[in-house]
Amino acid sequence: MSKNQKNVYGEPLEGCSENPKTGWFRDGCCNTDNNDVGYHTVCAKVTKSFLEWSQKAGNDLITPKKEFGFPGLKDGDSWCVCASWYARSVEEGYACPIYLKKTNIKTLELISLDKLKKFALDLS
Repeated sequence: MSKNQKNVYGEPLEGCSENPKTGWFRDGCCNTDNNDVGYHTVCAKVTKSFLEWSQKAGNDLITPKKEFGFPGLKDGDSWCVCASWYARSVEEGYACPIYLKKTNIKTLELISLDKLKKFALDLS
């Protein structure tokens, strides 16, 4: 893992959430590596509707899974969600707000910056 990963603007990647502790590496940041096939790279501020949609669609982010160190999410939490899953939420009309400065540049391999900007809380 590189501590010098970049955000979608090519700038240093900012932390996403320490509480709950998020990230592929549970380092509070949307860092990634080649083992992260889901690209846990989008720093999202999850909403109730996004969480409910995700649960119904087969990705339960609400129920805690202590064996994986997963606390379960609630409305307003920030979390590094999978870029592929976020892209699907956009297509199906359930996308939640995101932080671009906290979203890994790797996300752009799956979702365009123009599309991400539509949901950004921190436009530059």
